[in-house]
Amino acid sequence: MSEETKKAEMAKILSNIDAVEFGLFKLSSGKVTPYYVDLRIVPSFPDAYRDICEFYVEAITKQIGSKSFDRIARHTHCRHTFCFTGRISVKKPFLYVRKGAKLHGRERRVEGILVSGDHVLLVDDLVTTGLTLKEAAGAVRAEGGVVTDAIAFLDREEGGKELLEKSGVKLHALLKMSEMAKILYDMGSIDEESLKTITKQIKKK
Repeated sequence: MSEETKKAEMAKILSNIDAVEFGLFKLSSGKVTPYYVDLRIVPSFPDAYRDICEFYVEAITKQIGSKSFDRIARHTHCRHTFCFTGRISVKKPFLYVRKGAKLHGRERRVEGILVSGDHVLLVDDLVTTGLTLKEAAGAVRAEGGVVTDAIAFLDREEGGKELLEKSGVKLHALLKMSEMAKILYDMGSIDEESLKTITKQIKKK
């Protein structure tokens, strides 16, 4: 299956489960957006969930390479089991990064076994500003880990990729918002006005 076909299939999956909504929504980053991509509902659709997890694992293997990292980490804000499935499929130890250090126990931000010099792949579901992944990279590096790559299902293209690049982290996205919008428009799943709404939001970054 070509990359274009995979992207079209992923966009079709999101359309079929009504994961894309239009209106006024406030994101976790604090930004207000005229559309929302709800990836939280994906696990409620077994076939869709399986297919997206398979795309994730394939992207990790082909775009990054399983030998390029020692561990996988996610931020605690990322609730999706895409992360866990990817970790199991590529057979790598798993870590998670807290928003702040605990005030008890070992008082660490990175939970799990991290050895100094370990290369850590950051995994997320969706990237908007990139701030969460940037903070996660900083936390891992502060405890001796090496972070050069992050992977996400969807890049909303609102400055996240650029922010991460400045921090020395390359973002690998299975799908970009502009790509998804064009595919959905060509499929007839969204109208021209909705396409313009998404395009305008991307250009705001």
